[in-house]
Amino acid sequence: QVQPVESGGGLVQPGGSLRLACGAPGFTSRRCAMEGYRQAKGKPREWVASVSSGGTPSYGDSDMEGRFTISKDKAKDTVYLEMHNLKPEDTATYSCKTAGVCFGNWGQGTQVIVSS
Repeated sequence: QVQPVESGGGLVQPGGSLRLACGAPGFTSRRCAMEGYRQAKGKPREWVASVSSGGTPSYGDSDMEGRFTISKDKAKDTVYLEMHNLKPEDTATYSCKTAGVCFGNWGQGTQVIVSS
């Protein structure tokens, strides 16, 4: 099975940028799609972005589409989520999940805190 592992979270000031990574050995060869989610404390999980096996991105809403970019590096079997102009409301644990033709395995998540 393809098991994603997230990295890149941390503390960032409002207006700053952060790049999250989701490494998943076998992700490319098995033609997996990847979905990214986030969950803030006390709130339901929210879909952030996805990338198809062919590399087509999609986003949870227009605000995310305007500030976030999801991409994948086939050679590294890694999906990246670049986040810009971060806001305090972006504070959450960000997780990725294999999707498409692949079984839905979740990573452990990485925490993003947007605060001054």
